[in-house]
Order: sequence, then C-alpha cells, then structure tokens
Amino acid sequence: MSTARHSTARSIAAHGVLILYTMIALFPVFVIVVNSFKSRRAIFADPLALPTPATFDLVGYRTVLQQGDFLLYFQNSMIVTLGSLFFVLLFGAMAAFALSEYRFRGNALMGLYLALGIMIPIRLGTVAILQMMVASGLVNTLMALVLVYTAQGLPLAVFILSEFMRGVSDDLKNAGRIDGLSEYTIFFRLVLPLVRPAMATVAVFTMIPIWNDLWFPLILAPSEATKTITLGSQVFIGQFVTNWNAVLAALGLAIVPVLVMYLIFSRQLIRGITAGAVK
Repeated sequence: MSTARHSTARSIAAHGVLILYTMIALFPVFVIVVNSFKSRRAIFADPLALPTPATFDLVGYRTVLQQGDFLLYFQNSMIVTLGSLFFVLLFGAMAAFALSEYRFRGNALMGLYLALGIMIPIRLGTVAILQMMVASGLVNTLMALVLVYTAQGLPLAVFILSEFMRGVSDDLKNAGRIDGLSEYTIFFRLVLPLVRPAMATVAVFTMIPIWNDLWFPLILAPSEATKTITLGSQVFIGQFVTNWNAVLAALGLAIVPVLVMYLIFSRQLIRGITAGAVK
C-alpha cells in the first residue's frame, strides 16, 4: 500500500513539475499574444495586463496585412520549413539505417563525420555557401534555403535516428528478408513505423531553428518574392523607430504554425524523449 502511495505521490509531483515548466515556457508566448491586441501606450504602460475595451487595438494586425505581403512571407516560410523537414527526415533516416544495419570498413568514421555538423556551426561556412549558390544560380530562391537547412539538420537527424534504429529487432528485419522483402521495403514498412517517436523528435527540434532563422534568409534570399516571415517582420523594426504593434502582431501570427506542429507531434515527441532517456 505504501509503495502505491509513493508511486502516486511521485506521479503527482511529476505532473506538477511538467505543468510548471509548461507555464514558464509559454509565458513569453502569452506576453507576445496579449500585447499584440493592445494599443502602443498600453503595451508600455502595463505589458502584463490583459486587453480591456479601453486598450484593445488591432492596429498591429491591420499594419501587418496592409504593409508588405505577409501572406507571401508566411507561404515562403511554410515551403522552406516543410521542404527542409521532408529531406532531413528522409535522408537522415536512410543514412541512419545504413550506419546501424550494415557493417563495413569506415562505418565508425562515417558516423563521426556525419556527426561533426553538430559541433561545427554551418554559419562558419556562410561565405563559401554564398559563393556556391551564386555559381549555381540559386540566390534569391527558396531552393537555396531548403538545401542549406537540409544540410544543417542532417547531422542531428543521423545521430538521433541511428541510435533508435539500432534498437529495432534484427529478427523482424531478417523475417522480412526471408519473406522476400527488399531492403527498401524493410526500411519504409518495417523500420520507419517503429521509429516514429524519434522522427517526431527530430522534426520538432529541426523545425524551430529553421522557422525562426534570420541569417540565411537575409544572405541567400533577401528579395521581396522569397522573404520568410522572420525576415519580413524586420520591415517594422527601424534604426530609430520601431512599430511594436506590428512586430508583436507578426510574431503572434508566426507562432501559430510552430504551436500547431508541436501539438501534432507532441505525443510522439514525448515518447521519443522518454525512450531516449530510458536507453
């Protein structure tokens, strides 16, 4: 009986800590969203107060929708983020499967080489990347951003997925080979469904840096037709005057896709993190 009580107490404490961490993590989002519906004077007078009939103002959202092509920026960010995630998960999972399944000379060195990208920031090669994009004619295209973000996300994807794929039962894969399944069928139909939590974990941790990045959109795709939502929001930030209503409104709208993606992958994300912790 005492063991059950201690287990219940630990469960309640764990849920309490989780709720506390969630509140702390969501507090900046709450402040941004709340202040995006207030007048400029109310933002500076009491930034933590909820909007009232006297302080409620949609001028920020009207400015965002009227000044610049915000819907195009939003679309560009979605294309770049989803395209990069697709290639990161596809190529990362295939590379992780090869490293974990097949034993060959240089396997460990290849895994180390692919993991170096975690320790070496890709921004150190900005000049060389820009030269490559200019020579390839990809400057001011969304493809340039997709290629860079795919290269940026692959090391972490390979590192995480290879560990999970080593835990997939060899008996299951060998049974598929005995039944005449090809390696591609084993990979897509047997292995990938078993590592969905890890895939969701990689997707979430890869998506957020891509969506929020300002560096590469500013360097590789600064034209009006290829601006991302993060770069497009900078139009409201000036050297001497900043339109805080528009900035907060743009950030509030930019948060929505991240929250939606997190809610979609949240269950798989938690399973992936806890499975990694148990390992």
